[in-house]
Amino acid sequence: MKKTFAIIATARSDMGKGASRRLRRAEQVPGIVYGAGKDAAAVTIDHSLLLRLLASESFYTQILDLDIGGKKEHVILRDLQRHPFKPRILHIDLQRISATEKIAMRIPLHFTGAELAPGVKLSGGLISRLMSDIEVRCFPKDLPEFIEVDLSTLEINQTIHLSDLKLAPGIEIVAITHGEDSPVATAYIPRVVTEEETAPVSAAAVPVIGDEAKEGAEGESKEGDKGKDKGKEKAPAEKKGK
Repeated sequence: MKKTFAIIATARSDMGKGASRRLRRAEQVPGIVYGAGKDAAAVTIDHSLLLRLLASESFYTQILDLDIGGKKEHVILRDLQRHPFKPRILHIDLQRISATEKIAMRIPLHFTGAELAPGVKLSGGLISRLMSDIEVRCFPKDLPEFIEVDLSTLEINQTIHLSDLKLAPGIEIVAITHGEDSPVATAYIPRVVTEEETAPVSAAAVPVIGDEAKEGAEGESKEGDKGKDKGKEKAPAEKKGK
């Protein structure tokens, strides 16, 4: 059974950065509601209420019941601005929806059966999950809370692609409509690192450039000294004239 979320909001007329700062100090979150061919409406929502709703994964992907001064509308969460390091919501964007128009939403993937996969249970492999959510398009009534990915039959070197996912009728994956069939999960044998690869390199085996240069210089010096010694050999004494 799908969860339902009710948001109680208040219409606001004060606009601008100063008004938004005042609202935040009063524990209110400024927001905007738009779409479905209607004018955009500025609203405020209680910050503590919004934090409680955001604690549920489904809040990000489900149809929300918005109440603005007793007037109810169906909306979806389109954007959320958070404080860089404080647990505070700075702004929220909500989009109205129509029952007769399809919407595109990112839906989380729930992976199941990994421990039963032959690639893991029998071959000692691992499963790499390559995606955490996907974008789907459907009518609001068909919007799933999540999409289950069954890993229980995955063999080593076998990959599950977007086209392998089982979806309810009326739901299409946006990437596939664009010709993309990306991998979702794959089973593999982890690479074993050998002792040779991990063995520390001996200091004696590493050439030290400074020492080599020093040795070379010393060798040249010795050669030069020998040359000097040869040059210093006495010439034969000249015979004195008679």
